[in-house]
Amino acid sequence: MEGSLTARDRVGIQDFVLLDAYTSETAFMDNLRKRFNENLIYTYIGTLLVSVNPYKELGIYTKKQMDIYMGVNFFELPPHIFALADNVYRTMISETNNHFILISGESGAGKTEASKKVLQFYAVCCPSTRLLDNVRDRLLLSNPVLEAFGNAKTLKNDNSSRFGKYMDIQFDHQGAAVGGHVLSYLLEKSRVVHQNHGERNFHIFYQLVEGGEDELLRWLGLERNCQNYRFLIQGECAKVSSINDKSDWKTVQKALTIIEFSEKDIEHLFAILASVLHLGNVQFGASALGYATLNNSAEVHWLSKLLGIPSNMLREGLTHRKIEAKAEEVLSPFTAEHAKYARDALAKAIYGRTFSWLVNKINESLANKDSTRKTVIGLLDIYGFEVFDVNSFEQFCINFCNEKLQQLFIQLTLKSEQEEYEMEGIEWEPVPYFNNKIICDLVEEKHRGIISILDEECLRPGEATDFTFLEKLEEKMCGFLDKNNDLLYRNIKEVMRQSKNSIIQHCFHAIEPDVKTNNHNTTQFKSSLSGLTEILMTKEPWYVRCLKPNHCKQPDRFDDVMVRHQVKYLGLMEHLRVRRAGFAYRRRYEVFLKRYKALCPDTWPHWKGTPAEGVQRLIKHLGYKPDEYKIGRTKIFIRHPRTLFATEDAFEICKHELATRIQAKYKGYRVKGQYQRQREAATKIETCWRGLQARKERERRAWAVKVIKKFIKGFMNRNQPVSMDNSEYLAFVRQSYLTRLKDNLPKSVLDKTTWLTPPPIMQEVASVFLRKLHTRLLVRKYVRGISSQQKVQVKLFYLSFIVIGRKENYPQSICQPFADTRIRVSVSNLSDNFLILHVSCDDTKQKGDLVLQCSYLFEALTKLCVVTKNHSLIKVVQGSVRFDIQPGKEGFVDFKSSSEAMVYRAKNGHLMVVGPHNAMHTTK
Repeated sequence: MEGSLTARDRVGIQDFVLLDAYTSETAFMDNLRKRFNENLIYTYIGTLLVSVNPYKELGIYTKKQMDIYMGVNFFELPPHIFALADNVYRTMISETNNHFILISGESGAGKTEASKKVLQFYAVCCPSTRLLDNVRDRLLLSNPVLEAFGNAKTLKNDNSSRFGKYMDIQFDHQGAAVGGHVLSYLLEKSRVVHQNHGERNFHIFYQLVEGGEDELLRWLGLERNCQNYRFLIQGECAKVSSINDKSDWKTVQKALTIIEFSEKDIEHLFAILASVLHLGNVQFGASALGYATLNNSAEVHWLSKLLGIPSNMLREGLTHRKIEAKAEEVLSPFTAEHAKYARDALAKAIYGRTFSWLVNKINESLANKDSTRKTVIGLLDIYGFEVFDVNSFEQFCINFCNEKLQQLFIQLTLKSEQEEYEMEGIEWEPVPYFNNKIICDLVEEKHRGIISILDEECLRPGEATDFTFLEKLEEKMCGFLDKNNDLLYRNIKEVMRQSKNSIIQHCFHAIEPDVKTNNHNTTQFKSSLSGLTEILMTKEPWYVRCLKPNHCKQPDRFDDVMVRHQVKYLGLMEHLRVRRAGFAYRRRYEVFLKRYKALCPDTWPHWKGTPAEGVQRLIKHLGYKPDEYKIGRTKIFIRHPRTLFATEDAFEICKHELATRIQAKYKGYRVKGQYQRQREAATKIETCWRGLQARKERERRAWAVKVIKKFIKGFMNRNQPVSMDNSEYLAFVRQSYLTRLKDNLPKSVLDKTTWLTPPPIMQEVASVFLRKLHTRLLVRKYVRGISSQQKVQVKLFYLSFIVIGRKENYPQSICQPFADTRIRVSVSNLSDNFLILHVSCDDTKQKGDLVLQCSYLFEALTKLCVVTKNHSLIKVVQGSVRFDIQPGKEGFVDFKSSSEAMVYRAKNGHLMVVGPHNAMHTTK
């Protein structure tokens, strides 16, 4: 950081802590914008990393970049995700404690990519063996599997994580990655059955339909057309230009194999995916009594086959529910609406539980078998706070989770700062900040919080609805009870337990919470959130805050209003105020003295005392005022950025002066001390060097003479068959020719003159084989570059050349593209056999349209449509047709029916065509 302070005016300040106006949101935004405009997407707030999505490739994540940041002091190089990852890793190794990196931000801000970059960095920088490489591969390949099943296209992001993911990477005492564990939170199950306009279901469904092998799709009863499945088309964007579903399908298949999913597991997993699509196509009608009836038994047949459940049990489960009447359970038929809800609830339950099974299966593959103590680095990637027109229960949980994480974030930051101050013996100054405890209490407070009221409303007698819930909350929160009412599909869950699909058996096991006494969704959410908080509290925190620069996903566009909004709700200004609680800069004495000791004569070049004494002597010489700094036990704390900037500017000037002084001293040293011994040593070295050089020169000359003789002999025998005498010379000739040919290849198929004349030995290969090969390459490039319309034109030109290419004016005609057709055809709606060919022509000397009588009218018209591939070519008219006798002179043909066919010129000058009556249209 210090090394680049001199560039601060152009590229902004690399650490917001060094902002003089650190309480000013405007100054914060100006610095962020300045760096973004210079393609500097990373900025620090202390050890927190702010990342702005550039929406373009910057070339800053290469292996070379990883090597640069590996093992380097955190503030020594410009801010980077690799710097943070490396600092976390080295701190874990040196202190043997656990850490986590919290990556947050709204959808499309780059959280998933940041998580990937951290994983890739550890895959490269950690020690490697064959066994560890297997662990590394599984860690990396767990990502595409989790993305396929847990990510989807949204309006904000084509690869949006629709679940929260916490991954522990486990390291041994040498720093090698030996295992991992994944926890998932808040999967957006509602996406399975409903997508907003412009959004898609989870990627894996489209990958299966588009990329699945034909035999697999037949076995699953699927067609290669997403439009055939209701759960895939509600957003009306099954195809996305930035997503290659076929390629991603292959990646997922490979990853499942490497993660060691068995063939049976993969088969049952694909069967479940297909069953969800079939379930979405199940339709319900209503009987005379209003009860639900199944309209399409074919889908039930496929569900029965794929899930291994008798079809009669499925029909009953989809159209009836179990209710308790005194001491027994009875079946009650659904209405059509209740049946649809139960169907959707089942689809969400199947997918949600299968996702949990998938995560557990990945964890089995990543499990570390060594029981010795391990240290871990956790990665938490959770989607951010969002507000929609209609907010589901899942979105409510997501937003509350973000509030809890923000609360934890401020607490841990304050705790970290306060602990450092206390450890250094510096008085802590209270920091004003917004405490969001009031918001968290509004949601989670016992008996009075929203979740408690929601649980109570779900369990009360009678039918619970959004409106009854609203009466208690007195504010709008849409869809919560719809998400939590589990009773409607209780019967179908019991049916699922009869499945022969091993995954379904595992997911719908017999022991589950009793929905009569426990609201499972809210209980599970509270339990997950509590568990996550406990995990994070036991580890050292690091933070990456991801920002979106604009809504349009465009590079080089910085939307101030949008970015400012994110800066506020991510609490970046709060964090900066906490981090700047009195002091902008703190460094260990050793580091500070090593950098700035040249600024004081007493500390330069070597300080004999302790680092703390040296720093005190240095800052006294620099004239620091008492209120500008504090001396801690191991560090110096500098209050104002301007103090550090002044010190850094003085150091930049001093560096140049020092370089001049050192150079002058070095020259004087050569003239003065120990001159004689240096001269003797130099003489000896020079003598040895000359002897060595003479010997090398003799050897070089002998080798050169040998090569020249061989070259001359090869030249003299160049036209003889290949032998020991000329083989090296001929090889040189071939290589020389090919090198020149590479730089002088023809650029066009039509270029027949610039091919280099080859030597005799290359005559056949260069003139025949290579020339043909290069011509084919040029043709191939040309063909690949032309459009389908241009290809049609080429075919037409080729056909015309064969037919009429010998006409004198043929070359002049090919500059105009062929039109599909230049004629229009008019016929009457009567039973005559006349047609008029309308031909556009501006030459007044030419004749006009053609009026033809054709015995095989329908054959001619059909053939004309086929040849031109234009079904709208024929115009059927009633009464009269206008036509051009010649350009500028018009005529008319009138049509009517009579008992006898005839053609004559009418009194009005029109051509009258009388067709016979059509017997099929004659009325009695």
